[in-house]
Amino acid sequence: MPEAVSSKIRDLDFSFENSPIRVIANRNCPEIKLAGLTVGPFEEGNEYEIQFWTARELVKSGIARFREGELLDSAKLYKIQWKERVQTVRQVSKLPQKFYPKLHRYLTELKEEITKKPEKTREYEKVRHSTRDIVNSRLKKIVSLASAPAQTEQILKNLTSEERFLYKQLFKIIKEWRAHILKYSGEEE
Repeated sequence: MPEAVSSKIRDLDFSFENSPIRVIANRNCPEIKLAGLTVGPFEEGNEYEIQFWTARELVKSGIARFREGELLDSAKLYKIQWKERVQTVRQVSKLPQKFYPKLHRYLTELKEEITKKPEKTREYEKVRHSTRDIVNSRLKKIVSLASAPAQTEQILKNLTSEERFLYKQLFKIIKEWRAHILKYSGEEE
């Protein structure tokens, strides 16, 4: 089972790398061709939708910047953390689209910044704490949902793809376990 989880998360991450994201051109740039892929031309100030991995390279080279709101930042993360804390176990809030891949990249980016700016260490630690808090809160909700009778789509709609996968795996295991235990106690489910 652990390999199935790792494999699924890697697949979802790969999907994110190839998903479209919006960038804004910082300067004019002619068409760029590499290994059968063509991007551009780019005109300063215009917005473009391109694959994430391509966008990341354009941002690194200064040709473009991510559109405001496309990625996670600490303010968004703290808001999500607060929302998770005030909700009951049966309430699952909607997370930003592609939340976990974006979170992974945000944490990686912050960690890399620490090497250049050690003062970022405190921010990184706060973000890590918030991340753990969010993940633990969501995990409790998923386990609770998976322990109950099958959930409706209305309840599950706010789970991310990673969370849905976990929910389905846990639901199946718990259902089998419960049936096995109840069989020996004289009860049938």
